[in-house]
Amino acid sequence: YSQEKTYYIVPDIIVKKEGERYTVTLNNEGLPQLRINKFYRRMLAKAAHDNPEAHEFLKEKMKKAFWFLRSLDQRNNTIHKVARYIVDKQSDFIDKGLEHIKPLTLIELAQEIGVHESTVGRVVANKYILTPRGLFSLKYFFHKSVSGEYGEEISTLRIKERIKKLVEKEDRDRPLSDIEIGDILAKENFKIARRTVAKYRKQLRISPSHIRKRKYLME
Repeated sequence: YSQEKTYYIVPDIIVKKEGERYTVTLNNEGLPQLRINKFYRRMLAKAAHDNPEAHEFLKEKMKKAFWFLRSLDQRNNTIHKVARYIVDKQSDFIDKGLEHIKPLTLIELAQEIGVHESTVGRVVANKYILTPRGLFSLKYFFHKSVSGEYGEEISTLRIKERIKKLVEKEDRDRPLSDIEIGDILAKENFKIARRTVAKYRKQLRISPSHIRKRKYLME
């Protein structure tokens, strides 16, 4: 009697490891194979001799059909390029987990594959990729970076995961404040300001320390 619907996600890209390299394949299962109907090809050839006006009309429609098919091929090629770059960039993450994820932006990827940023934005929208690490939205891999103590780029996603784990393991009698979390992160080469810690904490939907303490006492 439940009114809730179950939505199943079908991955658009499938990633498998073969030897030392990951293969990237577009999942076209269930999609029709589009092609020009031979009937219209014959009609076009016949009209070339019998009816010049009909020939021009059919020729224009045929041109649009070919343009549509080429556009689909180009779209698939772009999706494959985007997925290939993401997999190459995040191979350590797929192998070892979130501690090894790298920062990535739409602009960076667009420049690497030679398309406009908006094109990448449209490609990754509502697309999912199945990897040995699990199923992810393509948007999951796009996040900014902060600089570590030694100048290296560190993914903000990685920092958020560290904040989440710190809160999960904190002393319930004395929850960690944003300043204390920032101090711990600084010792681990994640140098970010207290207000940035607060921003990431809010994005993770984690309450401030005084509210967490009250919640722990109630429990």
